[in-house]
Amino acid sequence: MKVAAVISEYNPFHNGHLYQLQTIRSQLHADYIIIIMSGNFVQRGTPALINKYERCRMALENGADLVFELPVYFALGSAEYFAQGAVSLADKLGVVDFLHFGSESGDITILESCARIIADESDTYKASLSRHLKSGVSFPSARSLSIREQADNCSDDFEKLLASPNNTLGIEYIKAILQRKSTVKPMTVERKGEGYNSSSLASDSFISANAIRTALESASTVTDHLRNYLPESVYRLLFREQNEEGRFLFSNDFSEILAYKLQEAATDKAAFAEYYDVGNQLSNTFYNHLADFTTMTDFALLCKSKNLTYTRICRSLMHILLNMTQENAELLKAKDYSQYARLLGFTEHGKELLKSIKANASIPIITKPVNALKQLDGPALLSLRSDLFAATVYERTKQQKLTRMSHYASSAAFQNELTQELIRLP
Repeated sequence: MKVAAVISEYNPFHNGHLYQLQTIRSQLHADYIIIIMSGNFVQRGTPALINKYERCRMALENGADLVFELPVYFALGSAEYFAQGAVSLADKLGVVDFLHFGSESGDITILESCARIIADESDTYKASLSRHLKSGVSFPSARSLSIREQADNCSDDFEKLLASPNNTLGIEYIKAILQRKSTVKPMTVERKGEGYNSSSLASDSFISANAIRTALESASTVTDHLRNYLPESVYRLLFREQNEEGRFLFSNDFSEILAYKLQEAATDKAAFAEYYDVGNQLSNTFYNHLADFTTMTDFALLCKSKNLTYTRICRSLMHILLNMTQENAELLKAKDYSQYARLLGFTEHGKELLKSIKANASIPIITKPVNALKQLDGPALLSLRSDLFAATVYERTKQQKLTRMSHYASSAAFQNELTQELIRLP
């Protein structure tokens, strides 16, 4: 039996994701594919376009067998923390043979070489990293420069390789596997079509999820055009309502509640430093610019600087909004990251693998959160409560947005996280 895992956001699922799952079946001959998917908030510090259950269904309808939720502390973490949390979950399931990911490189050998440099943490590498950080560049840039200095036979394209987002994340996955001394084998496939951050809709068959989100947020008439880049089942799910734009959530839909939260917490310049990945410098920045807050995205742009990236700021704002603290993030790290595996959905075929997971996993498998709240304790309970709170904030915001739109006023029901059924497909 061969089992492959994919770490994903599916925000939303598109033809590139379908290509990856088909590649896993055809090239690895995997019997099962497990998806470890971010919940209602994603790594770039934004809400998911649609909720995790709908995205779970997209995955199951297009080749996945089981979908587990990546806890919110990892889903909203830096590339390193995101990868450590997700890889620990995959490893602790006790059945995963391969971790498969897309990359701009498509070359697992060079990605493994970079990962080993970071994982080994040689004195030379650490000194180089410290030197570049002191020069004022961001951490991702400092690490890229340090790896380049340590790598043998650097090509002219090496810097571009390290600056590519999926390569960076892939390196973090491999590093996490190495540090865990896991038996999971990393595998990669070259991304097709437009780049990760591209907003172009000009590709023949593959565009980025970012391009899809950008098109939907701009409210332009692109519904028919997007059909070319989405599996048919995903297209039907996304546009099942005549006035579909009201169903999608974007960062600025959280502006009002974020402004309230920032104002409530702003007792002094260090007031935000206790929140996850904020620290004194960014807390100072938030405090100084608070009077100029208009929307979440504009505020993040206002706070952006040479060594504080826009994405880092957006994540930090979400950490504040969702009451995610540095102390709790460090506690989860100290306790080896993922404390449980929460199942979102499965197919009839995946049901057989689920039995094997329950027999081999080293962490609890959660199918009913209401029961888990009574059974878990310590960091596991802390993490689950954070997941549930994040889901509640997301669903309340969506409910309010839909209610404001008259054509949805009668159907803007609140989706209760504790009573939501698992997604089950034939």
